[in-house]
Amino acid sequence: MKNFSNASFAPDVIAAMTAALGSAIATLPEPVHAGHIDTLAQSILRTAQTGERNEIVLQRIALMELSLAPRE
Repeated sequence: MKNFSNASFAPDVIAAMTAALGSAIATLPEPVHAGHIDTLAQSILRTAQTGERNEIVLQRIALMELSLAPRE
């Protein structure tokens, strides 16, 4: 995972990011690969750092980025 050590989020933003990640993972077909989860998480962190706070938007952007990512 890329370095997000300097990232800082309020508890409500962390809750939205957590929910977005869980919802995004739930849409993936089994088996879910760790690399996919990592890609989703990085996208959500990166998008939240730009100021996005809407859980649904965070989820959708992450899923779009995953669909555009090179296949493993």
